[in-house]
Order: sequence, then structure tokens, then C-alpha cells
Amino acid sequence: MKPTLFADVNNNMHIAREEIFGAVVVMIPYKDEADAIRISNDSHYGLAGSVLTENRGHGLEIARQIRTGRMSINDNFGNFDCPFGGYKQSGIGREFGSFGICEYVEQKAIFV
Repeated sequence: MKPTLFADVNNNMHIAREEIFGAVVVMIPYKDEADAIRISNDSHYGLAGSVLTENRGHGLEIARQIRTGRMSINDNFGNFDCPFGGYKQSGIGREFGSFGICEYVEQKAIFV
């Protein structure tokens, strides 16, 4: 499939409400930062997101407010030492790093 951009979308549309994997971008206009954060969090999903900004500190403030398992600020998601997994209905558990190993380990506590 060729990369596809859907413009003039609002957050009530089906295309905006689904977790789509592929070369698809949905563009939703927003009034201000607070509205952008509200739209981002108004979803049943939360796998990953990105903030593009000239001010990395401010980007970090925004990233902390968005409910996703992974966020990038002016970067990609290439660090496999960090946990990867979503919030809400995005994925089950965590992959990569020490968090990913925990998925394959049974832990036991014994009290004497």
C-alpha cells in the first residue's frame, strides 16, 4: 500500500478511532496545545506518539501528558533496551529490555 494521508478528519470519524498499522497518517486539526493533548488522549488506544518541536523541554512536558506506552521527541523509536508496549487497548504487556524478559518468567515469593 502506498503511504496515505487522510486530511479534514475529526476525532469522531472511524478512521481516527482505529489503531491502524501501515503507511497511514490521519491529520486532525486542533485549536491549541491543550486541545491537541485532549484529542490525543481521547482514544481507546495508546501505542506510541511523537512530538515535533524546537523546544525539547516543552516537548517533554507535552509527551508526559499523552497516554501512550512510548513517545518520541524529534526522534524515532529505535532503542530496543527500553520497554515497548501500549496503554489502554494497545497491546498486552511489554516487549524489549528487562520488562520484555518478565513476560517469560514466573516469579514466586516465599514467606517463612
